[in-house]
Amino acid sequence: MTRGFFLLFGLAAYLIFFATFLYLVAFVGNLPWVPLTVDRGGPVGGAGLAAIVDLALVALFGVQHSVMARPAFKRQWTRIVPEPIERSVYVLLASLALIVLFLFWRPIPTVIWSVENPAAVIAIYALFATGWGIVLLSTFLISHFELFGLKQVWGHARNAAASAPVFRKPFFYKLVRHPLYSGFILAFWAIPVMTAGHLLLAASMFVYILIAIRHEERDLVGMFGDHYVQYRDEVGMLAPKLRR
Repeated sequence: MTRGFFLLFGLAAYLIFFATFLYLVAFVGNLPWVPLTVDRGGPVGGAGLAAIVDLALVALFGVQHSVMARPAFKRQWTRIVPEPIERSVYVLLASLALIVLFLFWRPIPTVIWSVENPAAVIAIYALFATGWGIVLLSTFLISHFELFGLKQVWGHARNAAASAPVFRKPFFYKLVRHPLYSGFILAFWAIPVMTAGHLLLAASMFVYILIAIRHEERDLVGMFGDHYVQYRDEVGMLAPKLRR
């Protein structure tokens, strides 16, 4: 009974995540088929108050996303949450933090730049799509289903022991240590009409990514030791490292 419940919970958390991810693409890109985007809908108010609220929403997501991913937190958290669904709970709460951001985000419509040339607009949206493609592909390169909790609940349902982490450098990871974050940065900044609200989102997420990388790499050094230290010295963080 417990195994079946955990499996259903993990599947539900994954489906909520995937729906939230698709909405995030539309939210950031101001796509017309969703009601709330970074520049459309949401409460109306002054730019100062909007900036404070929006930064608080990004901070809420960042704190949840980073603190709950730390090994020390996980050791305490799994005393409350069963270990097979720990990752699924994390994924669900991350999705809820994004949903809260969608619902309460306050647009700041002042235009910072606007690209009018049709060919340039198409090229920018191609970069936007490429960024999201890099994000999604990067998750599969590092085990998509483990990253989002399905592997754990499926293994528990089959009574299979969890495998030890293995240090690998597939595809993008031979050139960049964090291609998933690189994809997010590209997707958040590649937009033909940049408003103050969108700039605030892109810049604050960029700052969060830099903070998150620092904590993640500390954990990775603790997990893989000298293998990761050497990898960090040889491979660029968000872009390929220039070599002599």
